[in-house]
Amino acid sequence: MRKIKVVFLTFYFEAWDALAETHRIMSGDPRFEVTVVAVDRRLTGDEGYGGVADVSAFFDSHGIKHLVNADLTALEPDYIFVNYPWQRNYAPQYRPDKLAAIGRIVYVPYYSLPLVAEPVDGVHPESGFEAIGAHLYTQRMHQLASLVFVQDKFLKDAYGQLPRGNDHVHFVGSTKLDALIEEVEEIAESGKLAVRALTTLVWAPHHSYSPHWLNFGVFASVCHEVLDWAAAHPAVQVTLRPHPFLFGTLVDREVMAAADLDDWLARWRALPNTSIDSESSSAMIFAQADALLTDGISYLAEWPMAMGKPALFIENPGHWMFSPLGELAEAAAVKVEGVGELEGLLESTPSRAAEISALRDAAMPFAGEAAERIVAAVVADFAGPDGKGSGSALIDPAAITDLPWELQAGREPLRD
Repeated sequence: MRKIKVVFLTFYFEAWDALAETHRIMSGDPRFEVTVVAVDRRLTGDEGYGGVADVSAFFDSHGIKHLVNADLTALEPDYIFVNYPWQRNYAPQYRPDKLAAIGRIVYVPYYSLPLVAEPVDGVHPESGFEAIGAHLYTQRMHQLASLVFVQDKFLKDAYGQLPRGNDHVHFVGSTKLDALIEEVEEIAESGKLAVRALTTLVWAPHHSYSPHWLNFGVFASVCHEVLDWAAAHPAVQVTLRPHPFLFGTLVDREVMAAADLDDWLARWRALPNTSIDSESSSAMIFAQADALLTDGISYLAEWPMAMGKPALFIENPGHWMFSPLGELAEAAAVKVEGVGELEGLLESTPSRAAEISALRDAAMPFAGEAAERIVAAVVADFAGPDGKGSGSALIDPAAITDLPWELQAGREPLRD
């Protein structure tokens, strides 16, 4: 058989860890011809498409050769790996209908685990919840993917309820968790961690502030209280780890005025024991910390499985319900009723050993093997029914007529 041409299409480099090990394996495998393509993006609050220089700089820093805003048609890929489904953030030439006409889309989720259920109508939480959020498997990128890899058997079952079925969906576990745990262990074994003079608390706020979407974020309601707490506890180093969308969403959704946010950030940066770290990997953030405070979502599960101790969960009581895996993550956390509790919890955090073990069993059925299973599935798909490299058929966008999640009423409109 000829080499399998694979393109990794990336603008969400903040979640490259979802693809990194698969890319590493394929790049060293003579059966594959691998190309990485960095592209512009438009996130919440952005006026236009841009940012590819940051994506490119990220790949340069990791020694990964790549193209910038390349013409995928000219590359003739057999498979196009993506880790991000929301098509509104892609430039038009990289949206799923365009990709499916060029090659087979392979979707590996950018998040570690599907932790949140979804209101039945997507708008009014009081109407009831689906156990698995529809946005996790019914967007256009999901519909047109030739191969999908999921971290949860419940999500695979959800795909099975759709007209297309789930023969193309593979339950492999979480590539992100595999990568996170491996990196944390490598950091610990390397001896590179500096001796900390202060107790280090990582504060990781989420970007969602409305019942219309997730509603986990409490930054706007607690940020001044956390600032005052940090000022009153100089023996604690507080590292703010903002979600990549946090600051843009706060302003774009009019949760905070830009001037008020800028003022808060200036005061935060002025304290000797506070900082902002948007650049380090999650593993490095974790390895340097004694505790984690978060309002959700992914770190609620990632921290206990990587560190073996519970996250401190400051909960928005109006957040969307947890999925079955989310309930396990919630049980593995320690709830914080108010910022004033932090001092006592840092001195003595309750154990959640049994709950963390249950979460790990459910979330990592093939611990350390997810990327290898992805590679094997791509090889099998490319071999085709005859085993000679005929490959699976391309998905015909015209044949998938169900209205995708993001185009339903009440969703954010596509803007070109």
